[in-house]
Amino acid sequence: MGIDLESFEPKNFIEAFVKEDIGPGGRFEGQTVHTRFPPEPNGYLHIGHCKALCIDFGTAVRFGGITNLRMDDTNPAKEDTEYVEAIQEDIKWLGFTWDDRFFYGSDYFEKTYELAVGLIKKGLAYVCELTPDQFREYRGDTSTPARSPYRDRPIEESLDLFERMKNGEFPEGKYTLRAKIDLASGNFNMRDPVLYRIRYIEHHRQGTKWCIFPMYDFAHPIQDALEGITHSLCSLEYEDHRPLYDWVINNVDVPSKPRQIEFARLGINYTVMSKRKLRKLVEEKYVSGWDDPRMPTLCGLRRRGYTPASIRDFTDRIGVAKNTSTVEYSLLESCLRDDLNLHAPRRMAVLHPVKLTIVNYPEDKTETLSASTTPTPAAEIPPTGAR
Repeated sequence: MGIDLESFEPKNFIEAFVKEDIGPGGRFEGQTVHTRFPPEPNGYLHIGHCKALCIDFGTAVRFGGITNLRMDDTNPAKEDTEYVEAIQEDIKWLGFTWDDRFFYGSDYFEKTYELAVGLIKKGLAYVCELTPDQFREYRGDTSTPARSPYRDRPIEESLDLFERMKNGEFPEGKYTLRAKIDLASGNFNMRDPVLYRIRYIEHHRQGTKWCIFPMYDFAHPIQDALEGITHSLCSLEYEDHRPLYDWVINNVDVPSKPRQIEFARLGINYTVMSKRKLRKLVEEKYVSGWDDPRMPTLCGLRRRGYTPASIRDFTDRIGVAKNTSTVEYSLLESCLRDDLNLHAPRRMAVLHPVKLTIVNYPEDKTETLSASTTPTPAAEIPPTGAR
């Protein structure tokens, strides 16, 4: 594992969980800590992503482990190769590496489809044909269970319909594949969630090969398990989705069982932290591009003069917690000043010089001044001869 667990002092609750998991009697006893960073390639990384990035890569580094970089391209609507390349550049700029462990979520489309078929065969998934309006109507509330008239559809019928969905025989919205879990669950994410939907859209890597795409809640745990991830570190909005994550892991045939741990997202006052809104600013020409210095993107901060060390220091100072909070932007600026104070070269320049004529300097002597010239001590400067 590369570290002495007995003397290792966790810096936050995530590291405490990881230490317990890989220690004696833990669920990953003796294993190498293996995390992943799964950005969606539909925009550039911003300062909010940086917290998750530093936690994913930093936790693995602290335990002598490794991290995968995986592009979450299961939703092809807004994805583009430009964003893939930009994300890689930003991560390298921050000082992290994934070596040869670079993947795409779409790499697992075939396997994910096979595992979905396996759930149908086990009686744990079925093809549903509720319309979106009916889906909302039948969803129920805290005191009323959800309903689905297609929940008891015969296995063979669901298998046939699901294959025909894959073959492109139905229009968008006609059918979905749903998990059969618990329509009365107090956690609405467990009320027979949708696993697959029909989308006729070109994928930036797969082209038009697929017209059904897995939902993130189904694809994410499968991808983690297939890559041998030990700890799937997510932002806090996925806490209510953790039971579904575990359900998928426990009911499909995958080689490992990762653990999902959630942490609070980064919030900075007076700062837009929505990729969708930032994308709108770019597309509607309110800014010159994703690297506009006014943007809170990593490339925008880089162009403004921020250093990788200052941003990593910022994420260290704000810490890792479960409670959502907002950080003052001045803290980020303070981290930059501290780093520049230690590493930025100093130069002095005269912007508005005053003409000075020296009348008693020897005519046959010359001197060249440069940035490295040592100034003459004040005590050695002649008291007269200049005006």
